[in-house]
Amino acid sequence: MTIGSIDLGKRPVLLAPMEDVTDASFRILCRESGAAMVYTEFISSDGLIRDAVKAIAKMKTSDEEAPIGIQIYGNDLAAMVDAAKMADRAAEIAGGHGADLVDINFGCPVSKIAGRGAGSGMMKDPDKMVAITKAVVEAVGKPVTVKTRLGWDDNSKIIVELAERLQDVGIQALTIHGRTRSQMYKGDADWTLIGEVKNNPRMKIPIIGNGDINSAVKAGEAFDRYGVDGIMVGRASFGHPWIFGEIRHYLDTGEELPPMSVRDRVALAKRHLSLSLDLKGPVTGVYEMRRHLSCYFKGLPEFKDTRIRLVTEKDPEELVRILDYIADRWGEAELENPVGVYGL
Repeated sequence: MTIGSIDLGKRPVLLAPMEDVTDASFRILCRESGAAMVYTEFISSDGLIRDAVKAIAKMKTSDEEAPIGIQIYGNDLAAMVDAAKMADRAAEIAGGHGADLVDINFGCPVSKIAGRGAGSGMMKDPDKMVAITKAVVEAVGKPVTVKTRLGWDDNSKIIVELAERLQDVGIQALTIHGRTRSQMYKGDADWTLIGEVKNNPRMKIPIIGNGDINSAVKAGEAFDRYGVDGIMVGRASFGHPWIFGEIRHYLDTGEELPPMSVRDRVALAKRHLSLSLDLKGPVTGVYEMRRHLSCYFKGLPEFKDTRIRLVTEKDPEELVRILDYIADRWGEAELENPVGVYGL
């Protein structure tokens, strides 16, 4: 599968952008684990054009993460165009590797975004969605892609026609989450319309499916049943970044890997912590690791007290000692992989 000149290989598996999750340390870890491509946390177009420090910082990427997409959201055409131009120049503005593509978020369902007409709130105004997309495509030199949903609700599943319109204004790939905005993350993702978009003879761009892929077997079934060009994994990667390696192994060999051992999870958690400390310093680096650390070990018996220590400890060296204790105490325990532990 290629997006513009970006070759992601056969049946690639991509990391979905997730606010407060897919920071640089997590992105690097997922790339190392087998993700073919990663995306930044979604960035407000209004924040970028106001030069908000947090928004600018989110654009900083590294060569270790590449290929990487910078994802922006908003509902004002002029602001989205200006933000897209900034994302296109991210290496110059924020430093680092920059963006390999610019992705538009028309899929986020949370009220503070969709309720203001951005994210999946755009599903209520497809004409405006298409107009913004066209303007962004014309404004930047890098490939532009879109991530969206099936529609606003069960009575307005517009994705088949919308996909054609977005393709016609120049996007170079489309990611579809198999739920409506009204569903949020409830119920099962419906991949039938994703398959219908992919099998539409008018569609020439890559179609990437998203929703409920929480195992290697499900990923294989999605490729085989719906014919998508790629798959995007979101919530199932939280506390489970090695899922990309598991899926890649299954797609290449037809065999499932056993769940990662507790000792290996400890080693990966240490790697994650080290990246977070290097990138954000000891205070922020430790604080922002709290949302990740306990999820590596979800399901361990008699783990409550240790989990509390993991999510309250401030000293990086003591955190490493706690992780070593986990390896010694539970190193031989059998532990299933977490499934969709990110509570969006």
